[in-house]
Amino acid sequence: MTTLRELLRAASRTFALGIERLPGVLGDAVMVAYLLLRVSDYLEDNEEMPPDKKVALLNLWDDVLAGRADVAQLTALLGVTDGSNPDAVVAEHAAEVIARLRALPPEVQAPIISNVRDSTQGMARWVARGPVVDDEADMDDYMHEVAGRVGYLLTHLFAWYSYYVRLHKDALMPLAREFGLALQTVNVIRGLREDYQRGWIFVPKSFCQLVNISREDLFRPEHRAEAIQVLDMLADKAERHLRAALAYLKALPPWQHSIRLFCIFPLMFAVRTLAISRKNHSVLESEAKISREEVKRIVRDSTLWGWSNLWLDHYYRQLSTVSE
Repeated sequence: MTTLRELLRAASRTFALGIERLPGVLGDAVMVAYLLLRVSDYLEDNEEMPPDKKVALLNLWDDVLAGRADVAQLTALLGVTDGSNPDAVVAEHAAEVIARLRALPPEVQAPIISNVRDSTQGMARWVARGPVVDDEADMDDYMHEVAGRVGYLLTHLFAWYSYYVRLHKDALMPLAREFGLALQTVNVIRGLREDYQRGWIFVPKSFCQLVNISREDLFRPEHRAEAIQVLDMLADKAERHLRAALAYLKALPPWQHSIRLFCIFPLMFAVRTLAISRKNHSVLESEAKISREEVKRIVRDSTLWGWSNLWLDHYYRQLSTVSE
């Protein structure tokens, strides 16, 4: 039988690195929240479903989370899943994830259910709307639903665990949203080609209009110079969000090293991914990835020094350069 820990590692080894550092119930809660959101992601991103079916299943999943429907209804409608797709496998095991959710303390369940439901409803709204991203406000609206709300969720869980975070939660919340938008903006840059191939371009139309091209022109060799200018706009946007994410991280107490590491890993991975993506036309042709060696080095260095805000500032600058 597949365990939730195995599902987590299959779905994302990089996020598993941070989640597995979290202690006890907090670690279980974040793992469950992550897997629940992967079910939502699977329903939203499924390339074999028409939009109306995606919306219907996302609404059913919302009902399951709210306790208004049985999870077996969802898994029965999904049928046989693609075993090579980790998100499909997580969706297939949605009943086990829901069971673990219901076993968590009520005060931990509440923010998970509320925020995952909000995110799922936002995904359904965007699926129904279609791939229309006119301006930066549209882009931010989408990213808020799929990532900004995750920042809220995690901050609620950190506040449940840490009295210090609880005292400062109101100040952290806006930065938590920025953290989510930071990671998602880098995801947009990293996955430009893959998203385009499945019919979505998350680049705002207004960015392309500034250089007199269409969004589809981004992927045409004859418009490479203009595409790099648009990529610069996306990179500058990502940098603004990443700076706010760094402020969020530095506001976490140094003695909560496991929580800080959970946040440091994805932030520094994103900083490094952005560095190798800037002015790099190859990101328009394939996914931008940092090497496994860089992942290991970031994990090692952060584990040793992540308690220090001075070091975080230095490391952020170091990873932002093209060569280390």
